[in-house]
Amino acid sequence: MAAGRRGRAARRPRAVGSPQGRRARRERAVDAVSAPTSGYRTATQAPDPAASGIVGVLGGMGPAATADFFAKLVRETPAVSDQEHLRTLVWSDATVPDRTDAILAAGPSPLPRLLEGVHLLQSAGAAIIAMPCSTAHAFLPDLRRASAVPILSMIDASVRRLRAAAPSVSRVGLLATTGTLVTGLYQESLREQGIDAVVPPPLLQQRSVMRAVRLIKAGELEAAEQALAPAVRSVAGAGAGMIVAACTELPLVLGHRAENLPVFDPTTALAQDAVALARRRLPRPDHTKE
Repeated sequence: MAAGRRGRAARRPRAVGSPQGRRARRERAVDAVSAPTSGYRTATQAPDPAASGIVGVLGGMGPAATADFFAKLVRETPAVSDQEHLRTLVWSDATVPDRTDAILAAGPSPLPRLLEGVHLLQSAGAAIIAMPCSTAHAFLPDLRRASAVPILSMIDASVRRLRAAAPSVSRVGLLATTGTLVTGLYQESLREQGIDAVVPPPLLQQRSVMRAVRLIKAGELEAAEQALAPAVRSVAGAGAGMIVAACTELPLVLGHRAENLPVFDPTTALAQDAVALARRRLPRPDHTKE
């Protein structure tokens, strides 16, 4: 009996399967996996935007338009595997105040929330920022002054790519929010390329285009398509040779053609510029003149 007890006592120190032993092994394994290596940035290291190649998306205006932009960013990337796609950070803040209301002095400025998004994307390592909202481009100069990384212009991308794709077009039908039309940003850029922009009459702008935008934001796509039709007919009847869907909601209901006219999609143009710049195939924009 004594010998038996001594034998059992001799084996007790091997209790490696005890809860304490298992917990210690787990903690050592977690420490090994989570230990920083030379390939990872620790919390105290600042990101290097120039080397990251990360595309930041300043979105949420509205969420469906942001999702559409991301889908087009993926579609426009020449990739045959997951690893060849762009690293992307999407900040979708649907609480940004209405841009048209702000431009028309009927609501608060969206600039503070937009600046918050820019700083968030920049601190997370974005190398460039794309903002898929035409109306928000009224605030682009302020955003660029506050950003250490390039913020692309959807308007510049659109007009440049439209002219390259349709060199003979001299008049386009511009469908956009009232806020975008009031700023004149598209009209001025198109005029510099020798392109005249025709827009719906004010009453039709409200009853057709703005109603369609609100319906799209509410998820009523079929009703939005019907609401937009009179505005499309109006600009087509005014001699437009192409329709420009200059609100990022509108491509969700407009196809490639409307009233037998080609439809140009600024969301796609912005995605193409983002891909080209992220892959070092466009020169970095110079914001020093703003």
